[in-house]
This record gives sequence, C-alpha cells and structure tokens, in this order.
Amino acid sequence: MITNNPIQQALYLAFARQQWAGLRDAVPLTLSETELTQLRGINENILLAEVTDIYLPLSRLMNLFVGSKQQRGIVLNEFLGKKPTDGPYIISIAGSVAVGKSTTARILQALLRRWPEHPRVDLVTTDGFLYPLSILKQKGLLQRKGFPESYDTRMLIDFISALKSGQPTVHAPKYSHITYDRCEETQAVSQPDILILEGLNVLQTELDSPVDIRRPFVSDFVDFSIYVDAPEAQLKQWYINRFLQFRSGAFSADNSYFRHYAQLSDQQAKETAATIWDSINGPNLNQNILPTRERAHLILQKGPEHEIAQVLLRK
Repeated sequence: MITNNPIQQALYLAFARQQWAGLRDAVPLTLSETELTQLRGINENILLAEVTDIYLPLSRLMNLFVGSKQQRGIVLNEFLGKKPTDGPYIISIAGSVAVGKSTTARILQALLRRWPEHPRVDLVTTDGFLYPLSILKQKGLLQRKGFPESYDTRMLIDFISALKSGQPTVHAPKYSHITYDRCEETQAVSQPDILILEGLNVLQTELDSPVDIRRPFVSDFVDFSIYVDAPEAQLKQWYINRFLQFRSGAFSADNSYFRHYAQLSDQQAKETAATIWDSINGPNLNQNILPTRERAHLILQKGPEHEIAQVLLRK
C-alpha cells in the first residue's frame, strides 16, 4: 500500500511493512510475550511480529536520532563554554482516540530503555493536563473534553519547559479513566534521557489557535513526532469495541464515573458509544487532530486489525 495523498507523497518516504522491517538491521528482540501482554491496550491483539517488523526499526531510528542530538549538544556546549543542561530528547505521539497511541508509547518506551545509551525513558500522557472535572463543568466544557480548550495548556508548557531546562525533578499530574478526572497523585520525572509525551493534540501549533499566538506550544519543545493513523470508520468501530470492553470491566467499578453505563445491553452500549463518537470524538478528530497529521516526522498507518500496514518517514 502506497499513499495516494499528494501532500504525503511530497513530504514523506513511504515504506510498506516488509520494507520497513528490513531496516531493523539485526537489532535484537528483547521483549518477551509476557511483557508484550502487559503493554497491550484494550481490544488490541498486537503480536511479537509487530514489534519485530515495526517497533525494532523505529527504536533503532530513535536511537540514532538521540545520539545525533546528544553529539550536537556536546559540540554546542563546548563552543559556548557551558555545562550541559541535561534536558531530555522529547518524542511526541499523537493520534485519535482509540487508535492505540498508549500501546505504541508503552512498547516504544520498553524498547528504548534497552538501549545502553539511554536507559532512562519516561512516559507522560497529556490526559493529566486536562482541567479537573469541576473546572470543565464550570466552564461548560464537559462535552468538549479532549478538545484543545479542555487542557490546561499553560501547565503543560510549564512542565515541558522545566524539563527541557534541566530541572532535577518535575511533577506531572496523573489522570484516572475510572473517575474521569485528574488525580491528586503526581508523576515525578527526574532528568530522563528520553521523554515520550503521548496525547491527542501534541502536534498543535500557533496556526491552530488565534489566542495569544506569542506563547510557545508543545510542538516547539518536541524533537521527534509520531502520528498513529487509521481511517475514521475503523477508529469509530475500535472505539465502540473498547466501550463494550469497558462496560463489562472498568465501568462496573464502584468509583467509576461511567457506572451508569455498566447495565446497558449490547445494542444500547453500541448506540451510546456511536453517539459519543459522532458528537465528541469524531468532530475533535476532524477539527483538531487530523489536520496536524502532516506535521509529524513519522506516520504509522494502521490496517483493520490494529496492525501497521505502512510507515511514512518525513524526507
């Protein structure tokens, strides 16, 4: 499968799955089936072959980029006569709800940790930077959750800039998909070699926001960006399938914000999930997420079973 998108043809080198797999260059598989099981997301049957064909070449590419950035930093610091700030190499992973960003991020983190050059690899999701539920209700944004205006962007930028400047420890807020709210608990991030930042709108720039265009954006701090892509019809079906899984699992927890969905029949659950997609996730995808796709350095295009069918690498 080769992209027929003229913009992508102009900007990217397209690799079919087996072509990309050939770029692994003997990088060993250091992830076991047991470990992969723990990294999989809901409704994703990713096999070790996917790790071998897609993620090992990707981890090799990332290792080369990180090494190049580190060398440039050494040269610049020597030229300026400065001590290094120890800011991390930041990889962002964007894409729609239900596309499998979190699984991609976890697998990449696990593989990059196994390279001796950068054992400290942290993963932060931007979900924690959503405004607390009480503020979303106050601002009338509950039905816009996940849209750019539902995030505390200033808090996110302060977090990333503190990391980039080499602060010893920076705290990121955590998020609970059970309570549907930000947690009191935070994640301590202490000068990692690599930070993987996963979220819906991490590729957004000032072009998407006419408000205060002078402020920096998340994308200004990112060294390498990845977009996980799939046709919307597949995304919607994956979201419905995931909703059904949650209904019989997480939704039934006593403290679940969505506990009222746990008693829905299969048909009611499918209709509810489809309505949520059509009113919230679909519009957010088309208005805010999909328009950022061609800003990514690399696009992972998925097939019907969550398998990566094609990789696009920016020229």
